[in-house]
Amino acid sequence: MGAYDTLTKLFDEGSFNEVDALLKSKGSKAEAVAGYGTVDGAMVYAFAQNIDECGGAMSEAQSKKILKIYDLALKTGSPVIGFYDSKGGRLEDKSIMNSYGDILNRAACLSGVVPQISVVLGTCLGTSALIAASADFIIMKEDAKLSVKTDLESAGSEENSRKGIAALVCKDDDECISAAKQMISYFPVNNLDEIPVYDGIEAKYTDNLSTAIVDEDSSLCLFKEFGGKIGTAFARVGGVSVGIICASDDKVTCQGANKIAKMVRFCDAFSIPLITLVDTSEFECLKGASKVASAYAEATTAKIAVINKKAIGSAYIALCGSGSNSDIVYALDGAVVSPIAPVAAAFILDADNMNVPKEDRENKAMEFVNNNLSAVNAAECGFIDDVVSVDMIRSKVVSALDMLSSKRISTLPKKHSTI
Repeated sequence: MGAYDTLTKLFDEGSFNEVDALLKSKGSKAEAVAGYGTVDGAMVYAFAQNIDECGGAMSEAQSKKILKIYDLALKTGSPVIGFYDSKGGRLEDKSIMNSYGDILNRAACLSGVVPQISVVLGTCLGTSALIAASADFIIMKEDAKLSVKTDLESAGSEENSRKGIAALVCKDDDECISAAKQMISYFPVNNLDEIPVYDGIEAKYTDNLSTAIVDEDSSLCLFKEFGGKIGTAFARVGGVSVGIICASDDKVTCQGANKIAKMVRFCDAFSIPLITLVDTSEFECLKGASKVASAYAEATTAKIAVINKKAIGSAYIALCGSGSNSDIVYALDGAVVSPIAPVAAAFILDADNMNVPKEDRENKAMEFVNNNLSAVNAAECGFIDDVVSVDMIRSKVVSALDMLSSKRISTLPKKHSTI
């Protein structure tokens, strides 16, 4: 698919306007097509490297086009989508290093101001890969290559998916474009605009907690091959765009913690409400735990937590307890909330009653858990806001989102966190 076809398919019919259409590079057309238009009615800027012109190689002319897009996006506050397919850079162009550096600088300046998506349709290596990775999310075609090195063996989409670099991997160009359009539909156009709201659709009845909460067929799962059982997705609840984190592993691994922290920070940057579904006992590594705790503590966007089966110790505190500054915390019937592993808590806090034959200890421990570490007990102690059944959780979350829609918090002045 050519660069013009790519951008025409991205934008709403008849809305694409090219910028610097006549710009030349070494006497021929510039190696990229750039412009603006609407995607589902929202203004978006985009560029696509044109492999038909000198293999899409980066040049001073191409960088001028891309920089024009970034500058317009900064002035007007609209998202940027970049399509990458290039054979590298035009080394005979003496300003090539400055060209790369200027684009990297603009991408960094726009980070957290407008959403940025990179779509890798072909080869993207070296500094071009660094620019692509500066976006918030990367979408890759199955046979595409992305690496800061020139080694193609580790540059495939499968490897980038496992490393948590590619958020989505798609079969062909059309699927990549559709994925970019779907992803952008969840985001506000910039960090000061309101999140998009669509007509709400009822959730599909299911035993799965996440699908019981979100609107039917509204989820876009990200980084499926990264982070173990930790899930992240964008979805809609009652038509409202939200970020979903499913912490449903016994141990949150280091990869899982990084995955959670990235989602929290992105949602917070654009004030997208965050719903955290908690069913975990502990963190595997201290560094990952500190990243998660810092991300949640700093986030001022609306935060709703739902404890599914268990929330234990530091995992409870960082993901849904006082450390996370969650606005509302719900727990499902039968959930366990404990400062340490429930059985250990029974031996420490109820040592006399645990002085029974070994074969009876498990039953005694569960009796202690049910009486002292249940969701109801946690609610009575003020650790959670309510205990609800799975068939009522969606209505509770919808109501909480409506209540929190006007949330405003001023934070201490600082440049950025150091954690």
